Amino acid sequence: MMKNKNNIGEIARLISKIDDPYLIEGFLCGILTPAELEKISSRWEIVKLLQQGISQRKIAQKLHLSLCNITRGSRELKKKNSPLKKVINELKTN
Repeated sequence: MMKNKNNIGEIARLISKIDDPYLIEGFLCGILTPAELEKISSRWEIVKLLQQGISQRKIAQKLHLSLCNITRGSRELKKKNSPLKKVINELKTN
């Protein structure tokens, strides 16, 4: 269980009120390290490719990652009422 879940909720509520993607990007770049930004970017790329139906093996080859890194995203997308799946589906509507 995450120790600072309240902080994550607070950040989520604040970001949801901001209508400026550049401000949000600047905020994320200010609060996260370059390594954390790279990890989040990689995870986002993984779930986008999974949602497109690309196999985990092909994603691993394309992104030079282990299958373990991809399995987490795959499991999350398969969960019933997955918040991750709801968010990734927003790409289709925008």
